[in-house]
Amino acid sequence: MPVSAIGQPAFEQDLERLRPALTGYCYRMLGSGFEAEDATQEAMVRAWRRSDTLAERGALKSWLFRIATNVCLDQIDSRKRRARPIDLAAAGAADTPVGGPLPETTWILPIADGQVIDPEADPATRMADRESLRLAFVAALQHLPARQRVVLVLREVLRWSAKEVAALLETSVPSVNSALQRARATLDELALEDADAPARPSDEDERRLLEQYLEAFAEYDIDRIVALLRYDVVFDMPPLALWLRGPEQAGEFMLGQGAACRGSKLIAVAANGCPAFAAYKADPESGAWLPWSLTVLEPVASGDGAPAVAGVHNFLQPFLPSLFRTFGLPDRRTATDPVLQLG
Repeated sequence: MPVSAIGQPAFEQDLERLRPALTGYCYRMLGSGFEAEDATQEAMVRAWRRSDTLAERGALKSWLFRIATNVCLDQIDSRKRRARPIDLAAAGAADTPVGGPLPETTWILPIADGQVIDPEADPATRMADRESLRLAFVAALQHLPARQRVVLVLREVLRWSAKEVAALLETSVPSVNSALQRARATLDELALEDADAPARPSDEDERRLLEQYLEAFAEYDIDRIVALLRYDVVFDMPPLALWLRGPEQAGEFMLGQGAACRGSKLIAVAANGCPAFAAYKADPESGAWLPWSLTVLEPVASGDGAPAVAGVHNFLQPFLPSLFRTFGLPDRRTATDPVLQLG
C-alpha cells in the first residue's frame, strides 16, 4: 500500500515502532548514545519530510535504515574513531595522577537499554541484543571501515540477509559477502582480550550482585565492593584516560583520589545490556544533589558459580553534560530523596 494512502499519523506510528532498532543500529555505528540519539532523530525527520517518495509501506524499514546509514556515514567521515581507556594506554596505579579530561569525541559512551532493547522481544533476542551492546564490542566495531561496519552490524547483529544489505548499499550480494569476510578478519586480527562475550550470571544472580554492589557503594564500604570484583577487573573513568586493573588498585583509588564520590545518592538503571547506576553529589553552594557519574557494571559468572564484576566503567557527568539527559535522569535530587533507588 502506498504511504500516501495510509495517512501521516499512521506513517509516524510506523516510524516510531522502528525507533529502538534504528537507535541501536546508529549506536553500534557511532559508539555514542548522544550521537545515536541525534542521528536517529535526523533520520526520522528526513523520512517524514520525504514520506511522499516512499511508494510502498512494506519498504519502510529498508528505506529508513538507508537514510540512517547515510546520516551515520557522514558523521563517521568527519571524526576519528572512538575508543575506551583500555584501548589507548597501559593500566595506571591508584596513585597515578588522573590528568585532565580528553574531548568527549575520544570515547565510547553508554546508551540506555530502554532506547534500544525491546522489552517484548523473546529472551534469546534480548540476550543477543545485550551482547552486541557491550562496550567492548561497540569499541571493536569502531576499528572497521565505515561500510564494513554497516555490513557487519546489519548482517550479524540485526540479521538482515545479504540481499537486503546489498539493496540498502546499492551493491551486489558478492560485494556484501566480501565486506563481511573482511570485517570478520579485521576483528580477529585485533585479538582484543575482551572481544568474546563473557558468560553472564542468571538474571536473579545478576540482580542480587547489583543490589550488593549498590548497597556497599551507598555505605562506601570499600572492602565489600572489592570482594565483588573479579581478580582482573577493569576500572575506568571516561573522559579521563587513567584506568586501573585489579580489585586492590580499584579499592585504593576509591579510598584515595576517587573518594569524592563517597556519600552519593544512587539510582539503578541499565546501560549497554548491563546493570548500571547514576550517582548524584551534594552541591555545597545550592544544597541540591547534582549529577556526578553514570557507572556501567559488567557482571560475569565465575568458575564456582558466584557472579563477579569484571568491569566498572564510570562516565563522569561534569565533563559529559548531556549524559544524564539521554538516560532520562533528573538533573537534580533533593535532601529528602532516598540514598539508594533500585527502581
